[in-house]
Amino acid sequence: MTKIGIVVGSLRKESFSRKIAKNVAELFPEGYETKFIEIGNLALYSEEYDANPPAEYTTFRNTVKEMDAILFVTPEYNRSVPGVLKNAIDVGSRPYGASVWDGKPAAIISQSISNLSGFGANHHLRQVLTFLNMPVVQQPEVYLANSPELLDSNGKITNADTLKFLQSFVDIFVELIKKYQ
Repeated sequence: MTKIGIVVGSLRKESFSRKIAKNVAELFPEGYETKFIEIGNLALYSEEYDANPPAEYTTFRNTVKEMDAILFVTPEYNRSVPGVLKNAIDVGSRPYGASVWDGKPAAIISQSISNLSGFGANHHLRQVLTFLNMPVVQQPEVYLANSPELLDSNGKITNADTLKFLQSFVDIFVELIKKYQ
């Protein structure tokens, strides 16, 4: 069983990113298991924690280590990634030389409630993941605009073209994962 960790860059209980991520999780083929990795309980990273990390750091790092690949689904805050997502990435990349992200295939979906579709967040996250030695799905890039309009009252994506596009994205992500197994 190939394990896909899903990291959502929003803490809001009814976040559009989380709803989109739940829809995408259902698109993985048989033999792929998805698991949401929670990041809201992580204290802000400080180098002082490297020698004696909080229990939440250890749990988070061990969970990421168990994953074969990571899907990031995030909104855009101020033309970049939300602070909580960057903090989780920093926690997982430390202490220096012990990154739990190293070599794990990754994919990014950014979304926005406006027409901008999270372009800035997507590209900032790509830059960080490149430094962390994570091969990232290059094409198709997924920027979802006007995300509230994509979801029905049950949080389901109902637009057939959007679902077809997201399925093609998942299929390409699966191919990338296979290259690194």
